[in-house]
Amino acid sequence: MERTLDIGPLSLPWSLLLLLLAWIIGSTLHERMAQRAGLGAGVRHSWLLMACALLAARAGYVLYFMNEYAGAPWAILDMRDGGWAPWWGVAAAVTYVIFLWAARSPWRKTVSSGAVTALVLWISGNAWLHPALPDIDELPAQAQALPSWQIRTLDGAAMELQALKGRPTVVNFWATWCPPCRREMPVLLQASQQTPQVRFLWINQGETPEKAARYATQQGLPLASVLLDADSGLSHLLGLKALPTTLFYDAQGRLVATRVGELSAATLAERLRLATRAR
Repeated sequence: MERTLDIGPLSLPWSLLLLLLAWIIGSTLHERMAQRAGLGAGVRHSWLLMACALLAARAGYVLYFMNEYAGAPWAILDMRDGGWAPWWGVAAAVTYVIFLWAARSPWRKTVSSGAVTALVLWISGNAWLHPALPDIDELPAQAQALPSWQIRTLDGAAMELQALKGRPTVVNFWATWCPPCRREMPVLLQASQQTPQVRFLWINQGETPEKAARYATQQGLPLASVLLDADSGLSHLLGLKALPTTLFYDAQGRLVATRVGELSAATLAERLRLATRAR
């Protein structure tokens, strides 16, 4: 699972914090070197380089999932979905540095030093954060496959999760009080209708059947696919700490991806591809 810093109900991805730290250190190095060389701080280069890298990383991701964003173009600006193409950002940063050298900018050496430092910190930090499979390393063994857990659906039927092997399965943990959960619900519902070969389950956390049923009915969710985890026992078993969290299992019942936080159509499609093509 993506590693996060949990502060109460707030979860901040360590990868984002690492990027911010690397940028601060690289920028500080560049600005101090520039001042010592009598060039002034050159703060604008720190901000411009970061802006170019972020815009390129977002643009690369949007282009890759253009069909998904075409249906909701405003979602391109909503970067809370975590949709980035990191190496596009690296390419943009390298291009920025090359441009400074080609233009013989007086800041070319200081910007290069800061950019290389930030890049090394970012790459080495990510290697430490994600040594193997970045989305699932942090989950306990119980979550590595569909768990042995019996749970009731809103229509009263008992469901054994481990018996659901045979189809890729998406398990979404949500609650009505959670704004990101509510925002992503239409995206999940639409995907469930467009990909009938994938099973979608919505597991409500800690709320009464009446409250969960009322909201599920308003959203048009199939009651047979909405489950009740009244004491949040399942989420505790799986080591989940934030809502919404979505787990993606392949047809063999193996966990292949997760998402902590709100899903967009693009980030959902990205993980569905992992679940449906895994063997």
